[in-house]
Amino acid sequence: MRYRVAILGALLLASIAAGRAQDTGDKMAVPGDYREWVFLTSSLDLNYTTAAAPGHHMLDNVFVDPQAYKAFLKTGTWPDKTILIKENRMAESAGTLSKAGQFQTGVMNLEIHVKDEARFAGKWAFFVSPDGKQPGTLMPQSANCYSCHSDHGAVDTTFVQFYPTLMGIAKDKATLSASYLKESAPK
Repeated sequence: MRYRVAILGALLLASIAAGRAQDTGDKMAVPGDYREWVFLTSSLDLNYTTAAAPGHHMLDNVFVDPQAYKAFLKTGTWPDKTILIKENRMAESAGTLSKAGQFQTGVMNLEIHVKDEARFAGKWAFFVSPDGKQPGTLMPQSANCYSCHSDHGAVDTTFVQFYPTLMGIAKDKATLSASYLKESAPK
């Protein structure tokens, strides 16, 4: 009996320690059900690098947690605790079916965009999972993703301008950022 109690106690301590390790300030577990969330958009080669490798293309899919999506529909902005996931996938040729067509294959990485006003300076943070399975690592505030989103994001530092089902809502609710309006103004 003492042996069982000791083993259960050790397992409990190990599970608590593992849980803390995943919830440290610089790590975030990948939500296991994110592919069941609301799909916002897909794009080709929309990333922070300016030079793609020859013959290499990337397709991505963006998902948002359902509660945040419902709040956005009502308010035109993202509530605290919103999580957006950009799933970056390799693109491959469709071969004999279509000489020019591309389709998505394996996950290259995941970019996780999290709004937590109490936890992060600037309200938002970015985590990157190298394979879509491992916990994401917090990107430093000096990373390009922060300045790009701040300078070009249409709503609350997010690229709503690329989410066709939400852009009209943001316009109707007048939640488009000043920087986006200035950037997109006719010249």
